[in-house]
Amino acid sequence: MHQPAAADEQVLIGAEELARDLDAFTVLHATVAFPKPRFDGDYRPESGHGIWREAHIPGSLHADLLGGFSAPNARLHFTRPTPDALAAALAELGVTPDAEIVVYDEGGTTWASRLWWMLRNIGVRARVLDGGFARWTALGLPVETGDTPARPAAPVRTGPTDRGLWRDREDVLAVVTGDAPGSLVCALDAEQFAGTATTRYARRGHITGSRNLPAKSLLDEGLLRPVEQVAGRADAVLAGASKPLILYCGGGVSACLLALALVRAGHEEITVYDGSLEEWTADPALPMTTLTEGEGGS
Repeated sequence: MHQPAAADEQVLIGAEELARDLDAFTVLHATVAFPKPRFDGDYRPESGHGIWREAHIPGSLHADLLGGFSAPNARLHFTRPTPDALAAALAELGVTPDAEIVVYDEGGTTWASRLWWMLRNIGVRARVLDGGFARWTALGLPVETGDTPARPAAPVRTGPTDRGLWRDREDVLAVVTGDAPGSLVCALDAEQFAGTATTRYARRGHITGSRNLPAKSLLDEGLLRPVEQVAGRADAVLAGASKPLILYCGGGVSACLLALALVRAGHEEITVYDGSLEEWTADPALPMTTLTEGEGGS
């Protein structure tokens, strides 16, 4: 049996609770514009700053997951920054070390979860707005448009450390080959897992040996499902899985939503493969499997 996350380690906040005491929080907007692929390999992420300017929670700040909140000059999109660089990005945005942070997005909670996981990895506590901006606006809560006055830079957090919540290609390969313990869990939907849907990446399907627990299946009308429902779905997929769990998706984003749901449901020893399929599929030597008719793998 899994125990839900402790009350003093809450990972979600409801829109009503946030609105009641909005001034007590530093609210970060983490949306990235990411159109659906028109053909295999069609990968077009763009900054969500323009989306934030059109309408946002009053006083919120846009955290650019393609800019300061990503490693500079990286081969892959959304590559995590170093702990020191992440702490510096928070400070530059004006986020003080003692801030109570809430993150939200307009993309089904995936982008907010990505930022939450990055912060969690360096020991910075944050909460994700359940239901994101869609829930906020559905309740008729206040909205601002345009730019807001920039905050002065804040002091940089001292001593941010890597808590080991990320995994890289060699870690995943060691699990695939049986040289290291662990289980791979794909957070993409069933069609992408099977290889029947158009993909943004170089090859269709999933990393050989993976289980499939779609992150978006754990949402109900944009809100995370109750803990007992998440636990039930997870237990059905993860029965017999060895630890640690290595979650992945296309670019290390939806996997963070899955991580959020599992942490909230009390799962431990969870990690995320940062490069995910963007990195894995680019090397034809790395094993992939599809479930399309007549195929056993690729």
